[in-house]
Amino acid sequence: MTLKHLVDARQLDPTIVTELCHRAEFYRGQGPLNELQGKKLGTWFHQRSTRTRWSFESAMLRLGGSVISEPNAEANSSTGKGESLEDSIHMIDDYVDCIVMRHPQWGSAEIAAAESDVPVINAGDGANQHPTQALVDAYTMLLEFGHIGTLHVAIVGDLANGRAPRSLCYLLSQYKVKLTLVSPPDWRMKDDVKEFMRSHHPQVEETTEFKDVVREADVIYMLRNQQEYKTEEGRSDEVPYVIDTGTLSLAKKDARIMHPLPHCKEIQLPRDVEKNDRRIAYERQAKNAPYIRMALLAHLLK
Repeated sequence: MTLKHLVDARQLDPTIVTELCHRAEFYRGQGPLNELQGKKLGTWFHQRSTRTRWSFESAMLRLGGSVISEPNAEANSSTGKGESLEDSIHMIDDYVDCIVMRHPQWGSAEIAAAESDVPVINAGDGANQHPTQALVDAYTMLLEFGHIGTLHVAIVGDLANGRAPRSLCYLLSQYKVKLTLVSPPDWRMKDDVKEFMRSHHPQVEETTEFKDVVREADVIYMLRNQQEYKTEEGRSDEVPYVIDTGTLSLAKKDARIMHPLPHCKEIQLPRDVEKNDRRIAYERQAKNAPYIRMALLAHLLK
């Protein structure tokens, strides 16, 4: 199967994930390439980003292509003048060969893909999805464990308002992993994702008990409090679950702590522990991103 766009993690079945991970590993050992020489990537970001935008731009440059970057589209593009999303896409796709887009509107990537003549990659559409983060996560699990299929993955924190956990749940539901969703009642995963998960993968549990799960899980996937998607009344500095030296001591010797980053108060570890404890995987996770995104760009543009 060949992807034309990537807007939804449900497009990432295990066959495509395996193909992209193998290609990413090939790229990891290569120097500068010219596979996409002459191709132009447009990064059109209406919301803040460090890792996603820079890793996509790095990936394109490593493949010999070029980049047109707009990191503050809400202020600097014609969106600020009232131009519609559809009209913006009609213009942008005349200038580049692929669009990586982050937009605050839920469903905006699907709209863009329907309008665009070039591939569109969803780098976040509001609190809905972030499918390439799920791809980075799956690639990291494969590198850390050598497989994905039989892992016990605990996803911990603000499940209701995060796009990364939604996409990861969609992707992992297609594997035989054990999934445990850990959150307070008002941060639970939304019903649409849970219905998909249970229809594809019955081994899904919900709990509020963090420390019990830390002792059992292979992957402890931490999430920050997603303040930007909450009303003023719903915002707080509450962090119900924290990875510190105490909780880390409960984790299995071969467990991995992952995080889509940036991390905030939910990770409270000394820098020397982050650098030296093999269980801390989130920095390696971020470093894996350019390679898997190279694989995706090559897949879409070749």
